[in-house]
Amino acid sequence: MHEYYMNQAINEAKKAEAIGEVPIGAVIVYDNEIIATGYNIRESSQKSSSHAEMYAIEAANEVLKSWRLENCRLYVTLEPCPMCAGAIIQARIPHVIYGAKDQKAGCAGTITNLLEEPQFNHQATVESGVLEQECSQLLTNFFRKLRQQKKHSK
Repeated sequence: MHEYYMNQAINEAKKAEAIGEVPIGAVIVYDNEIIATGYNIRESSQKSSSHAEMYAIEAANEVLKSWRLENCRLYVTLEPCPMCAGAIIQARIPHVIYGAKDQKAGCAGTITNLLEEPQFNHQATVESGVLEQECSQLLTNFFRKLRQQKKHSK
């Protein structure tokens, strides 16, 4: 089951990649149905908050007509950063499933785990490594191509 939804998040990440964005995608599931999706558009929008998770959360809020996403699951191809982890906590999302670890900004277990921090008024259970190879490969390939393009443009 997790693999199906992560594959949908990977499809969202590919949409980001198609427009030259870092390939990160997210989906939110409610009653085993995808109700919201999002992908990274930080470069296109030039807004710091334009992460996949943020768009998916906002879209789910609209679908459910509530800021509380208490019965939802979030699938994301890359481990949430501090900003997204905070938004997940504020949205009351109880389950987060991600693919690739983020060694530089991961706040769901790699650097720290804000999502399961008991001092917050809400926590989310975290499951990592779902289709990790596929999610990691998307990012690796993207940054490899970017480095090659920069090298050739010099």
